Amino acid sequence: MGIISLITGWPGPSGFGSATTAEQATAGIDAANLTVIITGGASGIGLETSRVLALRGAHVIIAARNMETANEAKQTICKSYENAKIDVLHLDLSSLKSVKTFADNFIALNLPLNVLINNAGIMFCPYQLTQDGIEMQFATNHLGHFYLTNLLLDKMKNTASATGIEGRIINMSSVAHLHTYEEGIRFDAINDKNSYSDKKAYGQSKLANILHANKLSRRLKEEGVNITVNSVHPGIIMTNLMRHSLNLMRIMKLLTYVLWKNVPQGAATTCYVALHPNLKGISGKYFLDCNEWPASDFARDPKLAKKLWDYSNHLLDSALQRS
Repeated sequence: MGIISLITGWPGPSGFGSATTAEQATAGIDAANLTVIITGGASGIGLETSRVLALRGAHVIIAARNMETANEAKQTICKSYENAKIDVLHLDLSSLKSVKTFADNFIALNLPLNVLINNAGIMFCPYQLTQDGIEMQFATNHLGHFYLTNLLLDKMKNTASATGIEGRIINMSSVAHLHTYEEGIRFDAINDKNSYSDKKAYGQSKLANILHANKLSRRLKEEGVNITVNSVHPGIIMTNLMRHSLNLMRIMKLLTYVLWKNVPQGAATTCYVALHPNLKGISGKYFLDCNEWPASDFARDPKLAKKLWDYSNHLLDSALQRS
């Protein structure tokens, strides 16, 4: 694997590569016994992931902030596959109250939960704080998913125990985790407006996604729980995620067009990690182009992961006490 494979699409050890689509990565897989939650599953690569998981027979729960878009996504998928099992639930990851309401609403459905795909996110947005008083990119991309995963973890453990089917949690990260602040995670300056960089704040949140996955993976292994946790980089795809830097992204795409993927290719790694039997028991890894890939030194630092874990719990406790 390397830049040549990325440009040419040549497959890596998994048999798949940068040119692989989500349908190709899951060909022949029967997911009819799985229930999947995907955040941000109504647009972009999230929508393609929802479509392919439904195509493979999974019961897909689309968690989305825009319910009109989510219902349109459901209708589109169901028109293509009359046996598709799709439900939609409202979720605004920038609001801890909304995250809790979503988890309560899902648990009330009394469904199993086999796969959780923490896919939704925002990118390069101007400085702003959420209603909980937390910087928007860190809150939406990391803390909202951290809290959601905590709230749903017992459901996933119970499902894995009752069914004997391995549970899987996938965090959507990015190669942008390489471009973060000098200290990796700015624990003492998450909300600092004066030193805020929209690009580095995004990279920080994507680094947090990997650290979260790795720390949770270690904890579940120690508990002997049949759930894996991995993180993925989908590739560089032009989606609505880039709306805050659209002109910059267009220039970048013009200069580096050979590195860009289309949406079906962008959803491939997530679908591969969520469903493929070759990944049974594989946990705490970072995937790119449907193959394991070394993340940054920061991302592989267990001490930094523990510090982020403790910090995130403290941040949650403080925010929930204020609400």
